Amino acid sequence: MSQSTNRLFLPFLFFFLFFPTLVPSQNSETPHPWTNRSLSPDERAAMVVKEMTVDEKIQMLHGTGMVGLSPMSPLAIHSNGGAGYVPGIPRLGIPALQMSDAAYGVRVSGENGRYSTALPSDIAGAATWDLAGAYEYGALIGRELRAQGYNMGLGGGVNLTREPRNGRTFEYMGEDPILAGKMVASAIKGLQAQHVIGDIKHYALNDQESGRNAVNVNIDKRAARESDLLAFEIGVLDSNVGAVMCSYNRVNGDYACENKYLLTDVLKNDWKFKGFVLTDWGGAHSTEKASAAGLDHEQPGWIFYGDALKKAVESGRVPQSEFDDHVQRILRAMFATGVIDDPPQKSVVDVDRGFEVARTLEEQAIVLLKNDHEQLPLAASKVHSIAIIGPHADVGMISGGGSAQVDPPVGNAILPPGKGQTRWLEPVWFPTSPLKSIRAKVPGASVQFDSGADPEKAASLAAKSDVAIVFAYQWESEDMDLPTLSLPENQDSLIAKVAAANPHTVVVLETGGPVTMPWAGQVSAILEAWFAGSKGSDAVANVLFGDVNPSAKLPVTF
Repeated sequence: MSQSTNRLFLPFLFFFLFFPTLVPSQNSETPHPWTNRSLSPDERAAMVVKEMTVDEKIQMLHGTGMVGLSPMSPLAIHSNGGAGYVPGIPRLGIPALQMSDAAYGVRVSGENGRYSTALPSDIAGAATWDLAGAYEYGALIGRELRAQGYNMGLGGGVNLTREPRNGRTFEYMGEDPILAGKMVASAIKGLQAQHVIGDIKHYALNDQESGRNAVNVNIDKRAARESDLLAFEIGVLDSNVGAVMCSYNRVNGDYACENKYLLTDVLKNDWKFKGFVLTDWGGAHSTEKASAAGLDHEQPGWIFYGDALKKAVESGRVPQSEFDDHVQRILRAMFATGVIDDPPQKSVVDVDRGFEVARTLEEQAIVLLKNDHEQLPLAASKVHSIAIIGPHADVGMISGGGSAQVDPPVGNAILPPGKGQTRWLEPVWFPTSPLKSIRAKVPGASVQFDSGADPEKAASLAAKSDVAIVFAYQWESEDMDLPTLSLPENQDSLIAKVAAANPHTVVVLETGGPVTMPWAGQVSAILEAWFAGSKGSDAVANVLFGDVNPSAKLPVTF
């Protein structure tokens, strides 16, 4: 998804102040037969479709715009500030769809004056191999979506790690289709149990960011079904997910969002998927071809599924049955997940509960890659001096960027107060301080920090310490791929110098995927902490000092 979010203009506010009768109400005073909860979601959706006008159906099949990607509709004034908005139909008791990005937490909370918990990255969740943990991962996001007024989350990334330099590797579940499918299904179950529509994305074979709008993936059907599509198949069948987001790329010549083999032959026919297919933002390329292929909904605007679709239906180029099926699938997902029966009510996010879930999941996600001579766990009673080394390890830990980015509660931890707002393609550190968390474990020891900007100075501090702990990072984000798998900012050289000065050197990696480790033979222990979330430093400290046993397993090859 693109960087822009719904920023509304003053003219829209003026419009609705002076024409208030056009503001739609979400409440319907007259009971309708489809409010009968004993009926199936299919029956209820079919009843609504029969009562809808053509214009109401068209309105349900597209968004209301996004700055930088499409024109903006005046109706966007009612958006909750998330990635997508679809107006409701008050006369039929159908609420609006309020969509938010939510890969590892609810996005743009800071911009909208709200708060969101940052969970460990999705690949960290996969490293736990814990289906119950994945369920709680999704459930927490679902609760916080509802508390912020959303009824649809745009997470559920399950593209396999074919290209480890992919800037979105951290958003996905690794390279094994069975693990990825099972984990994403459990997360979706947890999310949808909160009466929020979930989605699984990016369907399909979207394994790189570079050229994502043009790349053509050539793969035979058997290879696709046994690998990437298998992860989606398990995810869809095990979760009863409400939506599937199609990807930007082409597959065997056709764009994924107008690819009949993917959307109809496999997803809707073979897997019997009953939900709806929506585009990634700006991912639609046609009207009639896309409709016939099985695309149900365009985001963020109405370039192909607005007036163009209405004319195609009226002329018969898009059959009425095909048109109605798009609408029914969306309504069915809304009924099946409880969005209509139990709409969200804005409330205060449970911050403490979010911290507890984030810390626990991160503790379960940390992978012990090396531990020579039982370097870990550290004995708090025997360690008298510790060197904490690495960029910004005194104030925070890094997070994944792009449309997955969760806003820190007080802004980017490495920037001055009031200057730390989230910006596209700029790394964001969460205020979870390794230095503070480790000091809390050994209050009687000397715990000193060095950024590593001067490797010689850092090595000198390490040489004077019982143990040196280097926090190294590699940032990832949507809209970019990594040039290499090497750590940036000469961190490899820094680690080598520190390890040469102190044989008791521990490296904690904050990455979204695999990295090269030319210094691995020089250090005594290595932990992979991933992008660790809101309480990452406490979780890492608990593992370093043996309060938690590192039990996670790699979901991707290192």
